[in-house]
Amino acid sequence: MSEEESSQDGNGKVNRVIRIGTRQSQLARIQTDSVAATLKELYSDVHLEIVGMTTTGDKILDTALSKIGEKSLFTKELENALEKNEVDLVVHSLKDLPTTLPPGFTIGAVLKRENPHDAVVLHPKHKGKTLETLPEKSVIGTSSLRRAAQLKKRFPHLDFKDIRGNLNTRLKKLDEKDDFAAIILAAAGLRRMGWENRISQILMPEDCMYAVGQGALAVEVRARDDDLLEMVSVLHDTDTVLRCIAERAFLRRLEGGCSVPVAVHTEVKDSQLYLTGAVYSLDGSDSLKETMQTSITATEKGLDGVDERLQRVGVTASKISGEAQDRAERLGTDLANLLLSKGAKEILTVARQLNDAR
Repeated sequence: MSEEESSQDGNGKVNRVIRIGTRQSQLARIQTDSVAATLKELYSDVHLEIVGMTTTGDKILDTALSKIGEKSLFTKELENALEKNEVDLVVHSLKDLPTTLPPGFTIGAVLKRENPHDAVVLHPKHKGKTLETLPEKSVIGTSSLRRAAQLKKRFPHLDFKDIRGNLNTRLKKLDEKDDFAAIILAAAGLRRMGWENRISQILMPEDCMYAVGQGALAVEVRARDDDLLEMVSVLHDTDTVLRCIAERAFLRRLEGGCSVPVAVHTEVKDSQLYLTGAVYSLDGSDSLKETMQTSITATEKGLDGVDERLQRVGVTASKISGEAQDRAERLGTDLANLLLSKGAKEILTVARQLNDAR
């Protein structure tokens, strides 16, 4: 058990204090506040304290993420605090969490996914346009190799340039200067910030597939804290968990990170989980894309409880059918193996080398 504090209310009743770690950015705080509010509704006697921290990724703002070569850019400081018992839970964007977590940590909850797609935010002077109708050589801002690779191929008349900073900073750079005609951001972040009115276009999978885990929030805990794991497990959303296990297994098998263009699309329909996965060269000219599916209906055997200690790609979900989770994980691995058999490794190795040389 962690060293959580307790506080007394006016009636002398002891309330447990749980400290939640988060990045300092406005979006991270909004996301953490929403998780805290849900926990407060479910456990009214728990006192929640939010502890904001600055991560390496928040500090290095002059370098493209893909060039920094660090897998835990936005998570390491938060995990250090978790390890030292300075906080008890940490709220992350799932896409920031590596597919293999450091020993002693686990994802105890994956919440219902927001819209996972990417969105186009236009410079006010281009209001009403789309990527298709923007003038030749218009500059599009994105810090993601995945977005740039897909969109270069799809919209060859556009130019793509890195843009860093949190959401507020990027929008400011777009609006106040003339450097960019548009920027590409995750729709989920814009919606959570209440900036839906800035979304000019949602990019569908045929234009741009999303990042592994995009749009989902994750709660990371110490793997040994059984009572906290039990407490946050009620936040799990079954479909999101299964989709994200498949996506994370796909990425883990490909050994991808933000230094290579890997994209996914998942869907649960009629008890089937569909996973589309793709890898791209940096300019999008070379790519491999395949779709596979699996049944996620649990048989009688699959309902006999789940090994509570078992993690799948970093996720512990003891209340969701173990059989369904195993199938989702296998789906991700199988799809990655299919792409690897067709030459994915070569595409990703070249992409990594070219990115390092930039």
